[in-house]
Amino acid sequence: MAKTQMREQFKQYLESFRKKVPQEQQELMNRAIEELEASGVATGLRKGQQAPDFTLPDATGKDVSLYEELKKGPVILTFYRGGWCPYCNMELRAYQNILNDIHQAGGQLIAISPQTPDHSLSTKEKNELRFHVLSDVGNKVAQKYNLVYRLPDYLIDLYKELGLDVAAYNGDHSWTLPVSATYIIGQDGKIAFEYTKADYKDRVEPSEVLDELKKVVAKSS
Repeated sequence: MAKTQMREQFKQYLESFRKKVPQEQQELMNRAIEELEASGVATGLRKGQQAPDFTLPDATGKDVSLYEELKKGPVILTFYRGGWCPYCNMELRAYQNILNDIHQAGGQLIAISPQTPDHSLSTKEKNELRFHVLSDVGNKVAQKYNLVYRLPDYLIDLYKELGLDVAAYNGDHSWTLPVSATYIIGQDGKIAFEYTKADYKDRVEPSEVLDELKKVVAKSS
């Protein structure tokens, strides 16, 4: 089984980030995470709940439906912030590295962000992804999964100062994002596994999700 070692990549990136980025900026980013954690907002859905169905366009504009994909097998559904987020790109590449294992286990993989289809296509091409990368413009589906929050004004100002225009990526000016969340949805439409964190640096290792997927498939067979 292919091991992704995503968290080790996160650790290395974070070490470099802390050396390069001014302490004041780091403190603002950490403050935003702490405030979101304390708010009780965007805590996601839980294991055992019914996963809301959706139909969203992929990077080429083709519609993809969750419940149609479930006819093929359980679905790993991961919500990410956007192609501008280095942690998201590392995570998406880690899933690509084990995509064959996911398919061999009988599962499907869907990644969702609020980016426009054009930006989703850029993310897909940049990371050489061969799974569904869907555009949830306006965070409508993420809202159904209780994952949406608005960036605080001081973080919006910082992002603009750094030249990061999230509004342009998302095609709206709400400055809302989904928290990082990963689900395994069984063919009955129920959530069999979930991992939701306000801290975008805290994500479940894709190889661990693969192990959980195998358990879901074994139970249903």
